[in-house]
Amino acid sequence: MDVLSDVIAVMRTGEPRSALVEWRAPWGQRFRTVPGAAGFQIVLRGPCWLIPEDGDPFPLAAGDVVFLPHKGQHGLADAPSTPLVEHVCDPQDDARFERRYAAAPHEPPPAGSSTTVTLCGAYQLDAARVHPLLADLPPLLHLPARLGHHPRLRAAIDLLGAELEEPQPGTAALVPALLDTLLLYILRAWLADQPVDGRATGWAAALADPAISTALEAIHHDPARPWTVGSLGAHAGLSRAAFSRRFTALVGRPPLAYLTWWRLTTAMRLLRGSDAPLSVVAEQVGYGSEFSFANAFKREFGVPPGGYRRNSKAAARKLTSALAGP
Repeated sequence: MDVLSDVIAVMRTGEPRSALVEWRAPWGQRFRTVPGAAGFQIVLRGPCWLIPEDGDPFPLAAGDVVFLPHKGQHGLADAPSTPLVEHVCDPQDDARFERRYAAAPHEPPPAGSSTTVTLCGAYQLDAARVHPLLADLPPLLHLPARLGHHPRLRAAIDLLGAELEEPQPGTAALVPALLDTLLLYILRAWLADQPVDGRATGWAAALADPAISTALEAIHHDPARPWTVGSLGAHAGLSRAAFSRRFTALVGRPPLAYLTWWRLTTAMRLLRGSDAPLSVVAEQVGYGSEFSFANAFKREFGVPPGGYRRNSKAAARKLTSALAGP
C-alpha cells in the first residue's frame, strides 16, 4: 500500500455516515461531532454560508467542498445572521446514510425563498493514533469549485450524491465505499494544492519530495525489513547525513523514530483486525521475537499487545450491541 492509503486504513474505524439534505430559507444548523470524528460538507445546489467555530463566516457555492479533519464543529445557514439549530453528527449513528429535508418534501417553498442541497457526512477516526499527515492538516479545508479542477473528486461527489438522491439495489454497499473514496480524493486535492518550495516543511512537502517520498513508500511497503538510516538513505539516493536531515525536517521526526511509530501503529491494526498469534504479528512488523515486540508495544501504549487486543474486541462487541438496539 502507498502512504496515503495506509494512513486512511489505519485511521478509519467503523463505517462513515452521510446524508443528503435539502434546505429551504430561512435555515441554519450547527453541526457538532463526537470526539475522534472528522466531518465534511459539500454544496450540491444553491448558495449558503459556512460558520466556522473560530473565524468569520464565508459564503459557499455549488460544488464547494469543506473538510474538518479534527473536531468538525461548524454551522451552515442561508445567511450569517440566521440562528443555528443544534445537530450532533455522530458516525456511530445507526443510520449510515439518508436523505433529509429541512421542510416537508412536498411542501411548496415560500415565495422568494431559495433552496440549497448539501451532502454532509462524518468519519470515525482513531483518536488514540492520529497519523502525523492528518495532524498536519489545518482545522478547516475549503476546496472551492473550479471548472476542470480535481475532476476525480467531482466525479466521486456526483456518484455519491446520485446514490443518496435515488437509492438503487446495491446502494448500501456502494455508499460506504464512495465515502472512503471521497475522503482520499479530498486529501489528494488538498495535498496537490499546497505550494511546495525548498523551504516548505510538513507532509505535503514530504510527499512532494522525491527522495523522502521514496523512503516513506519503502517503510510503508515493507515495515518488517531491518531498515537503517543508511539503507533508507541509499534507497532514497542520498547520503546518510543528508537523508536524515531532510527526513527529520519534513516529516517532523527522525527516520528510525518514524519507522518504529509506523511498525507499532501497523501492529495495532493487525491486533484489532485479526486473530493472528502475537509471534506472527511481531514478525510482520519487524520484531525478532514476541518478547521484544511486547516490550516495545507496552512502552508505547502502556498495555501489552494481548491486553490491547482483548480491550479492542470488547469495545467492538459493545458498539455492535449498542447499534443493534434492545
